[in-house]
Amino acid sequence: MLVTLKTILKLAEARQCAIGSFNTPNMTSIKAVISAAEDLNEPVILMHAQVHEEMGLCKMDEIAPVMLFFAEKAKVPVCVHLDHGEDLSYIKRGLDLGFTSVMYDGSALDNKINTANTSIAVEMALRYGASVEAEIGSMGTRECGSDGSDESIYTDPDTAAMFVNETGIDALACAFGTAHGIYLKEPRLDLERLKKINSLVDVPLVMHGGSGVSHEDYKKVIELGIRKINYYTYMAKAGGTAVSQLSGKTFFHDIETAALKAMHDDVISAISVFSENSQSR
Repeated sequence: MLVTLKTILKLAEARQCAIGSFNTPNMTSIKAVISAAEDLNEPVILMHAQVHEEMGLCKMDEIAPVMLFFAEKAKVPVCVHLDHGEDLSYIKRGLDLGFTSVMYDGSALDNKINTANTSIAVEMALRYGASVEAEIGSMGTRECGSDGSDESIYTDPDTAAMFVNETGIDALACAFGTAHGIYLKEPRLDLERLKKINSLVDVPLVMHGGSGVSHEDYKKVIELGIRKINYYTYMAKAGGTAVSQLSGKTFFHDIETAALKAMHDDVISAISVFSENSQSR
């Protein structure tokens, strides 16, 4: 069943857990995520990121109807989310296509411009009944991992509070030590920073770069208010590893089947950890 981000995060808050949010740049990954969520009877979020088009993976106009089709017929609540939309025209296209949630990412901009653009995104989304996630602070320079030494790009708690109040967003993505992609070093999470942010804002918090974080750290960040965990890299890696281990298979359907099963199993593991301490279902 298709729902908004705001709705699905209410479930997470009520249960004191996090919802897995997975990038799905093709139908195989969509099927892997939905089937895993249904097997566990857990809500889930499907995501398309603007960068997928730049990487040549898929165009939003092509993948959105597929994401929405599987979401609408799913047996569990599913949000279809536009991840890291970097310009307002792209956000508008996503809303026109039926995304029930959008993320405006102006984190690389001046805070005042980011705030102004995010406010516009919120006004647009309201007309569609959609939710908005936005980011203050940035993980942009840590695509390949970080030792946590670059203080300047971490989210400032007081700035985060003002940003939430001025924009009216439904969820806040904050930078506190995670990174996109494969971690070259064990991530060093600034949990005190996250705790302070959680004490100052009244919307659910989002962790980007969720792949590769330890089981124990997942538990800690969920206790400190993280309600949405973005996860893709290790799911995709699981699919690729399964394909690389095939022997004597020359047909694409064999490759796709192996990748689907491996991604499904990886998503099962991730969702199970995110919902582990759930108070109720």
